[in-house]
Amino acid sequence: MVRGGPKLDHGRRRELGQSFQDGGSHYEKVRPGYPADSARWLVPAGARDALDAGAGTGKFTHLLLNMGLRVTAVDPSADMLAQLSAQYPAAAALVGTAEATGLPDESFDVVTVAQAWHWCDALAASTELARVLRPQGTLGLVWNQLDTSVPWVHRLARIMHAGDVYKPGRRPLVGPEFEGLEEQVTHWEDVVTPADLIELAKSRSYYLRAGEATRAKVLANLDWYLHDHLGHAAGQELGLPYLTLSWRAVRA
Repeated sequence: MVRGGPKLDHGRRRELGQSFQDGGSHYEKVRPGYPADSARWLVPAGARDALDAGAGTGKFTHLLLNMGLRVTAVDPSADMLAQLSAQYPAAAALVGTAEATGLPDESFDVVTVAQAWHWCDALAASTELARVLRPQGTLGLVWNQLDTSVPWVHRLARIMHAGDVYKPGRRPLVGPEFEGLEEQVTHWEDVVTPADLIELAKSRSYYLRAGEATRAKVLANLDWYLHDHLGHAAGQELGLPYLTLSWRAVRA
């Protein structure tokens, strides 16, 4: 068993994860995608069939399709999946969870979970995803994090309550069904405007579950920080530094 940071209890995961059940169109518009390098590193040679669990609006599904894979996308939110299907009709989209996909045994060569493993019950999800993987199949876990080693991004993350702090050596929890956990870190930038950053804050779980007074405070602080303190003009394009953390493990 591989242990990571603090584990959310089931109720807390449900509370926070519920924030994303609706609003798929907003999520699709403002959340960043992923560097193609992350998918190339995760997908094993010769893979044909991929499951993207917790697929959301299909930001990682898109990379898997571009690699020529047959992709099934599973997510608990029908709203998110509607956005996925509209953009990526080649993917089969099904309502389900990483803990209960409803898919047949040994159907996939690779299963990916992008920006969603922390909402899962890691041990239950490991058991389920190992079941649907073929022997020696790969589990891939992916996270985008703001690169808070950059000072202005660190302060931005604090204002947004993003919680994106990279801690070398921290490993995600996976079950005993998997072995050989490896990590890759990709540095890249997303091109955004100040307005995009404000909308990005609105897509975060902290903002979504906050009351009106807290939301107003977050938006006011962001407006001051981006326009008054940093001096960015409306519509100005900025390079927002990200780290993409990719992990892969093989079905034991």
